[in-house]
Amino acid sequence: MKMRSSQSYRITLIAFLVLWFLLQASLITGNFTIGVILDETSRPGKETKVAIEVSIQDFNIKISNQTSVLYLQNSRSKPLHAAIAVKQLIDEHKVDAILGGHTWEEASAIAEVISEADQNIPVFLSLATTPQSTHMNAVAAILQSWGIRQVTLIYEASHLASTASIITYLSQAFRQTGCELNRILPLTSGMIEEELEVLKRQEVRVFVIHTSLELGIRLFQVARKMEMTGDGYLWIATNGITDRFHSVNSTLISSLKGMVGVKSYFPENTPDFRDFRKRFRQKFSFNYPHEEENEPGIFAVQGYNAVKLLEEILPENFVHKIAPPQSSVEIVNVVGKGYNSVYWTEGLGFSERVDDDRNGATTYTDSMDGVGQALWPVQPWYANKPRRNLAGSPEIRMRVGVPGRSLFKQFVNVEYNPEKNETVIGGFVVAVFDEIMRELKLPYDYYPFYGSYDELMRQIPAENFDAIAGDVTIVSRRHEYVDFTQPYTESGLDMIVPIRSKLSNQPWLFMKPFSEKMWWLIAAITLYNGFIIWLIEKNHNKYLRGTIITQIGIIIWLSFTTLFTLRGDKLHSNLSRIAAVVWLFVALIITQSYTASFTSMLTAQRLEPTITSVEMLRNMNATVGYCNGSFINYYLIDVLGFKSVKINSYNSTRKYAKALYSGEIAAIFLEAPVAKLFLAQYCKSFVRTGETFKVGGFGFAFPRKFSWLSEANKALMNVSESGKLKELEERFLTSEKCVDDEASPDEDESLSPRSFWILFELTGGTSTVSLLAYIVTSIRQYKKSNPELTNIFKLMNAFMKDKWHEMRGSSRVVADVESPRRRPDVSRDTSW
Repeated sequence: MKMRSSQSYRITLIAFLVLWFLLQASLITGNFTIGVILDETSRPGKETKVAIEVSIQDFNIKISNQTSVLYLQNSRSKPLHAAIAVKQLIDEHKVDAILGGHTWEEASAIAEVISEADQNIPVFLSLATTPQSTHMNAVAAILQSWGIRQVTLIYEASHLASTASIITYLSQAFRQTGCELNRILPLTSGMIEEELEVLKRQEVRVFVIHTSLELGIRLFQVARKMEMTGDGYLWIATNGITDRFHSVNSTLISSLKGMVGVKSYFPENTPDFRDFRKRFRQKFSFNYPHEEENEPGIFAVQGYNAVKLLEEILPENFVHKIAPPQSSVEIVNVVGKGYNSVYWTEGLGFSERVDDDRNGATTYTDSMDGVGQALWPVQPWYANKPRRNLAGSPEIRMRVGVPGRSLFKQFVNVEYNPEKNETVIGGFVVAVFDEIMRELKLPYDYYPFYGSYDELMRQIPAENFDAIAGDVTIVSRRHEYVDFTQPYTESGLDMIVPIRSKLSNQPWLFMKPFSEKMWWLIAAITLYNGFIIWLIEKNHNKYLRGTIITQIGIIIWLSFTTLFTLRGDKLHSNLSRIAAVVWLFVALIITQSYTASFTSMLTAQRLEPTITSVEMLRNMNATVGYCNGSFINYYLIDVLGFKSVKINSYNSTRKYAKALYSGEIAAIFLEAPVAKLFLAQYCKSFVRTGETFKVGGFGFAFPRKFSWLSEANKALMNVSESGKLKELEERFLTSEKCVDDEASPDEDESLSPRSFWILFELTGGTSTVSLLAYIVTSIRQYKKSNPELTNIFKLMNAFMKDKWHEMRGSSRVVADVESPRRRPDVSRDTSW
């Protein structure tokens, strides 16, 4: 599969990346030449030719400065002819783009020739259909849904090249679903009766047909005469047959009654397609009047879209992205003179329609049961689950279902490994089940199920699964569908609520009233105010002078003493008094807020949970949460008496925690083993409280009256008594680390600068204004003492030097030695 995929990717890269700038050169000349390689004698070739011509008309209208020239070459549906044709288009016509290759073999041949070209390398767009891997995955999903494990592949011998890829994709898809190819049969038109006689004698009566439409119709008609259709048989056709259903008359279609098929999907209800369909039918009927049916199919759509993509690749539109391959497949069942359809989408499952914004969200299911009524008026035998083993199996392997969306990956983890192209299933529950089955020596395979847990339980009586291995709680109503082993985990249902902070036990509790940013801001604004008061007052008091270190200490001392008291009688400047009184006002509010918050932390009860009982929750009319898809929803409503509107479901532990933090819910209810794991992850934020409600623990589910149930219980006891169960618990469950160490809700209780921002702006602004006023006044006084300084820059330079020498001088001489020349004489009060 990797070789085929890489080949497809190479084709795509060549199509859209090789020398796209050549298109720009073609724009200069005004001509844009397109080469088309197709089988003009086949229905796909005819449809593609007409669709390209319709699209070229639109192309020329939109790109008015261009004349598009079309060159057609006949490939005769052979890769060799396609290679010859592309070389001729490049060498003789020097085309700017090439469209063609309805099969990947033809597309590969075309791409190889293009890659070897020396010059004039055109853009190549393949017309190959939806990747065959998607169709084969759809076939595997159909068979898995019906519980069929053995299949015979019938292919047309002349289509050996394309069949090789089909076998690869089909085998790989079957490995994911537990099915297998029992037989691979090449078929020729002259050997149909003989081969069907052989197939009729074998036990496997499910056939996948990969042939042309003509051979497929003949094969099915002969099978009908030999009574190999209808009840007991299943025929599934690939898109080589179904993609041409629109091109045959109703009489031929009715001869295929009962055939199921996978068909390439394309949207048919859009306004663009309806407009295209009208023009296509007119032109197709005119060009090919002998064709009975003029409806466009997937081949026409691909041809039309290919020209549209050329328009997007033009240099001025090159930023456009090309849509990914279609991941949806149409599943058809021939009924009467037509067929009914449902759909299968990669990664989503079956649906009655494909996502359409006009119709709302589409409902998907892993089982054909959910869409069967849309496909069949009467359900066939292969949709009847009790008869799913009719196709036969030489070795019966147990099909074990596991939850595909377990909330806690430690219990059940389902992940897809792209490197190995397989689904990896693990976790504590799976490891315990492996130990049990190792003792029982029963063959089994795991299959993920993406529905709810109750739906998963119903898969056993529906015979989709033979056992369930998951984090499934044993409850009485589930015994209607299955029998359980004894529990292998502790039992009970716990209520988990947020806890109040544990600050009163912390040595740094005195720091908690303010946040870290708040403390830093207080320190910064305090030192800033102290510096301004010191700067203004130092000329009035000799005790504010000294060495540089002494002055720094004075600034710090002055800052924090002003924080607690206003010594207005010791301040000589009104500017410093204004700054001090505003800061004292702000400091008073801050200290009172700190005292109130700290007192609350010391006196409040912080060790109790916010909610202590279920009765308290009901009285509060509080909203509670539970694990999405579990049985707890019914327990909360039927037993604990909560209203359904007051119950929210969540599908991740992070969403649990977020909802509890925000107050969206007041409590969550989890099974005991799950609650233990959740509390290990959020050890500082939540606590288990109230009573533990008696429900069963986790158990493995088997069919009712399962003959091996007692042996399974015995094996489970052996796993427990041998110490293996404890070892697995330590490996998967007890190694969790607390994730809320750094994000405790206690931080929300600290006061932040946001609450005091206006006050900080007030005191900071006042001090800054006082500082500016002091500087302006000092400069004016210095100017009066030095009238010779007329230049503003020289004045500022001299003033700053004077202040620097003054500070240096005050650090050497404590006494006031001011020079009258440098400052005016002012009276000084030396007391402080």
